[in-house]
Amino acid sequence: MGYKNLQQCISDLEKHGHLVRIKKEVDPYLEMASIHLRVFENHGPAILFENVKGSTFPAVSNLFGTIERSRFIFRDSLDKIKTLVSLRSDPLKALKNPLKYAGSSINALSALPLKVSANTISQFEKCRISDLPQIVNWPMDGGPFVTLPQVYTEDVEKAGVMNSNVGMYRIQLSGNDYIKDKEIGLHYQLHRGIGIHQAKSNAKGQSLKVSIFIGGPPSHSLAAVMPLPEGLSELTFAGALNNRRFRYFYDPEGFCISADADFVITGEVFPQDNKPEGPFGDHLGYYSLKHPFPVMKVHNVYHKKDAIWAFTVVGRPPQEDTSFGALIHEITGSAIPQEIPGLKAIHAVDAAGVHPLLFAIGSERYTPFLQEQRPQEILTIANHILGKNQLSLAKYLFIAAKEDDSNLDIHDIKTFFKHILERVDLSRDLHFITRTTIDTLDYSGTDINSGSKVIIAAAGNKKRELCNALPVNFNLPAPFENCKFVMPGVIAVRAPKYDSGNIKAELAVINETLKSRDLQSLVLLVLCDDEKFTAASMNNFVWVTFTRSNPSHDIHGVNPFIEHKHWGCNGPLIVDARIKPHHAPPLILDAEVEKRVDEMGAKGESLHSII
Repeated sequence: MGYKNLQQCISDLEKHGHLVRIKKEVDPYLEMASIHLRVFENHGPAILFENVKGSTFPAVSNLFGTIERSRFIFRDSLDKIKTLVSLRSDPLKALKNPLKYAGSSINALSALPLKVSANTISQFEKCRISDLPQIVNWPMDGGPFVTLPQVYTEDVEKAGVMNSNVGMYRIQLSGNDYIKDKEIGLHYQLHRGIGIHQAKSNAKGQSLKVSIFIGGPPSHSLAAVMPLPEGLSELTFAGALNNRRFRYFYDPEGFCISADADFVITGEVFPQDNKPEGPFGDHLGYYSLKHPFPVMKVHNVYHKKDAIWAFTVVGRPPQEDTSFGALIHEITGSAIPQEIPGLKAIHAVDAAGVHPLLFAIGSERYTPFLQEQRPQEILTIANHILGKNQLSLAKYLFIAAKEDDSNLDIHDIKTFFKHILERVDLSRDLHFITRTTIDTLDYSGTDINSGSKVIIAAAGNKKRELCNALPVNFNLPAPFENCKFVMPGVIAVRAPKYDSGNIKAELAVINETLKSRDLQSLVLLVLCDDEKFTAASMNNFVWVTFTRSNPSHDIHGVNPFIEHKHWGCNGPLIVDARIKPHHAPPLILDAEVEKRVDEMGAKGESLHSII
């Protein structure tokens, strides 16, 4: 639909039964987030909070809470935008089939941003940062955050909207050392578009002008998180997806203003002006801790007369950003494989926090004349993957050959793992990259942004049948007696509380017990704090295993060896997925708030039959 604003979208959702209103006063401190989490978990509707404590502005969340609702919102334009993204990654399609793609260039042209009269500013009023809904999602958060911002910057060397960047970088509104109503925090990495703009401004000794849009048509929010092909601007994408051109103007101070946004915060980032930002409950399911990030000096806070504050809640997957990801994959799913020769499919596993774990399928055409099939081409593909934009943040990359099973599904976690574990040669097929960059939000490494990666590649015929239960007479000595079967070939083992001084002795005990046993059917032991929780579901297994381990430090094995700097093992692989002292704390809900939200699900209350 070509929504003119957020209000039109909300009315459309309500008309078709996709929205619930909460009229009673709700507390932005934890309570709104708790309500959102409950509704999302139950696949419920979008939520309009009409009475937010401490603010005159209503707020909406869970707009993109299900893929079905996202498809409904963009029902008139989704197919068209898929075509545009497809053409951008393979323009020869238009030449091969001109009639099929005849309208695409016209659609793209009609999506170009539209500059409107500067008098449009009369539609906006002004307020302070403290007047905005001060939503805090998790008990240890450093303050209220904007969780659905569209952060707009321009290239100081090539000004104008067509050289702009719009990204979704979290914004801390208050807390820590920020001066109330005058400073806010921007959390982003320098390799992002805004970081490049800041680096160019810094080099010239200039401040970077920043405009933060909140609300507006939903396509604007989606554009801010889209991994768009180079040369396709977020504003053009937003217009094409919305069937309505992105409208903008510049305020008297020279800041770009989205004419359809509900709120716009303008300000400047000065060179080397950083302050501690965070903590913040993040998408890995833990807190990202306090670190120095750029400070934005606030100029103005604009809002429409009927403005609605849009937000989401970030936490252990799946969350609303999971649905974001599903929609993004639906739109761009074919684009990345086309950019990496031989890559057939790739999946950032949401249940593992997205960045820690990648599944991939590639072609393996180098080995048809070899007596022994082994990974070759897929290793080249794997290295290409780990050099590609946000895919480079991955810690674990499991890659299989399409030739071994043409029906293999990267979205079926259990089946994909089973395929890999049946074929992997642990003495040959693990390839480590050490002392490298990982996700800023991942605290499993040795320092912020610092950790390691491992490629686990498997190609060829099955090497083993995996055990479908704990192997007969399988046992480990104290203190490792408590084991739980997770899936074929994988066992979770409860280990003592992590102590770096005990690691060598603990591994020696396991190795001494297992080194002479025939354990071909068992490929992976996961050392964990709670084997029952780890084995309870595939989601728990991948979350614990891959968010709590750093490959170079936490991968071990039975009968390990190093040969010409290559590490391998001749027995089961061991991943130490215990919580370590340097890890960030996991997200835990507030019990008292949860009781209050329970009451809202009672008969006669606004969330009855929804939560």
